[in-house]
Amino acid sequence: MAARPVGSEARNGPERGQGSSRRGEIVAAVQRLLGEWGSSDRLTMRAVAKEVGIAAPSIYLHFADKTELVWAALADRYDELVARMAEAGKAGDAADPRGRLRAQAHAYCLFALGDPGHYRLMFEVRQPTVEPSRISGHPARHVSASLRAGLIGCQEAGYALSLPVEQAAQTLWAGMHGMVALHHSLYRAESSETLVLHMADGLVDVLVSAVPGASPLFPGADAQTEASRRIRDLRTGPEQGEPQP
Repeated sequence: MAARPVGSEARNGPERGQGSSRRGEIVAAVQRLLGEWGSSDRLTMRAVAKEVGIAAPSIYLHFADKTELVWAALADRYDELVARMAEAGKAGDAADPRGRLRAQAHAYCLFALGDPGHYRLMFEVRQPTVEPSRISGHPARHVSASLRAGLIGCQEAGYALSLPVEQAAQTLWAGMHGMVALHHSLYRAESSETLVLHMADGLVDVLVSAVPGASPLFPGADAQTEASRRIRDLRTGPEQGEPQP
């Protein structure tokens, strides 16, 4: 059987039944290259095509641009993290939303500490720069959505927050990331895991009141701050006009 000319896939479309498998090969190639290079700066359609063994135009049958490539390559990792957070939260006491939020925070930190290679690809590898209007489609949005849901659950149960929900979720996320990044770059020892989890608890403690009801230490956050407005704008799609999850 004669070999198919290079580039024929780009002209005629993928062979029947090969579309999803080809996409998977491309995603796997991007994951390998990101892991090897440590950033997306050197990533090009040509480099990915060479890694897969296809013509560069063939990639455009599956992905519109480099950003879509990188996000697709990392989407499964974000989904796995969010699934672990959701599972941890659901396993907690339904009558204790604050404890469920802490369980989510622990799941986030344990994922980062237990799978540092994947975590670095998700949060420490430089990704393509995009317009602010596009960032609402990044797969990491599900992480912040999970934290917001946990904080809203606390609010609905009567716990006061020290910051508006959007800002509190971003603060919790940024704090946890900072702790695990320090662990990856400076500590590395398994003994620091307990410290990271205690620090995560401390973040929840400064964001959510210890008991439901009014508290002099948590007089109630303003409905919005400049930071919360900017965060809300970033997660609002360019056309939908409503905050994205």
